Amino acid sequence: MNFVTLNNGLKMPQLGFGVWQVEDDQAASAVKTAIEVGYRSIDTAMIYQNEIGVGKAIKEASVPREELFITTKVWNSDQGYDNTLRAFDESLERLGLDYVDLYLIHWPTPQFDQYVETYKALEKLYHEGRVKAIGVCNFEVEHLERLLKECEVVPVLNQVECHPYLAQNELKEFCAKHNIFVEAWSPLDQGGEVLQDEVVQRIAKAYGKTPAQTVLRWHLQNNTIVIPKSVTPSRIEENFQVFDFELTSDEMNEINQINRNRRKGPHPSEMNVR
Repeated sequence: MNFVTLNNGLKMPQLGFGVWQVEDDQAASAVKTAIEVGYRSIDTAMIYQNEIGVGKAIKEASVPREELFITTKVWNSDQGYDNTLRAFDESLERLGLDYVDLYLIHWPTPQFDQYVETYKALEKLYHEGRVKAIGVCNFEVEHLERLLKECEVVPVLNQVECHPYLAQNELKEFCAKHNIFVEAWSPLDQGGEVLQDEVVQRIAKAYGKTPAQTVLRWHLQNNTIVIPKSVTPSRIEENFQVFDFELTSDEMNEINQINRNRRKGPHPSEMNVR
């Protein structure tokens, strides 16, 4: 496993396990399998409605809690200072934990203009030691600039849609400048066209690896944190086997060149669902 050191000194596995769109009853077995394979970072959220299943897997895990890195998120309808503090308590209860390693704002929802006060609630939780690190998801440069101006604690990461067809180069450059990691959700383009791309397939074949493993390797070498999702044990295992090969700089550049700035998910500035 590769680890990254976040801007507050906390170490985080660079490869984690995501449970978006995993039913609660499936989450327990999927997370249990992931931990057995070697994953130590688990990413969930209130809106995924599987925190209970994730918590069950953590409780039954063969590794101690302190070796696990657990992330969850405050949903859009729970934004606001007091609402966020309440939502955090409810997430902790569902997870069966007394702290989480990372707590994130799920979307900025700029139309409602509550992400600054929401982040200040995260700062309170951080200062109290109830979370070890705080950050955001789906924030554009303008949203990050405002947080940096009006809040005290620099987010440790920004979790955004990112894959070879949406490389997020401008956002990555801004985040790197401010010592904020980029974490990729949908790192495999949700199993979409990017895995069929001729460049990805050719490079994968050269290493005897799958296109998914090749794309995950591209993320890792770009200093991006990744959280691929699967409920299939063989795929969970496959996605973990990415530390025994390395892409050349030419191969990295080839994959960089296929960027289309194409999203699968909504644009953060337009996503105001509650």
